[in-house]
Amino acid sequence: MLEIGMKAPDFTLFDQNGAQVSLSDFVGKKVILYFYPRDNTPGCTRQACAFATSYDRFKAEDIVVIGISKDSVASHLKFAQKYDLPFILLSDPELQAIQAYGVWQEKKLYGKVSMGVVRSTFIIDEAGNIEKVMPKVKPDTNAAEILSYLTEE
Repeated sequence: MLEIGMKAPDFTLFDQNGAQVSLSDFVGKKVILYFYPRDNTPGCTRQACAFATSYDRFKAEDIVVIGISKDSVASHLKFAQKYDLPFILLSDPELQAIQAYGVWQEKKLYGKVSMGVVRSTFIIDEAGNIEKVMPKVKPDTNAAEILSYLTEE
């Protein structure tokens, strides 16, 4: 997993509208980069909706919110439309960013072991460096924890 102070790995992926988005597009802005397992699953939906609820506060601070999963562009578009998600969702089917950020890991569910995305969040500073690493976050409290962290600075 990446550590605080490291340069955040750049990537270029497609968003829910089919547009190419690179992390380097946001140099000069703080970025919340959150990785989640799958669109339209209970935990991922709660997490995305929590970010949507807090979005105006992030936007007021000029903070970019980006969600990444390995779902397709079409899946992201349906997910964003269904829950009125106002932020960027990036499709990473080739695991480019997912692996670069070290969130593709072994997971255990009901005794079964498989590989998957471990729900994790990174706060990237205006210079493109990792400011905070939040591994294995809880979907219901992730957005609130970030707001709390950012307002304590």
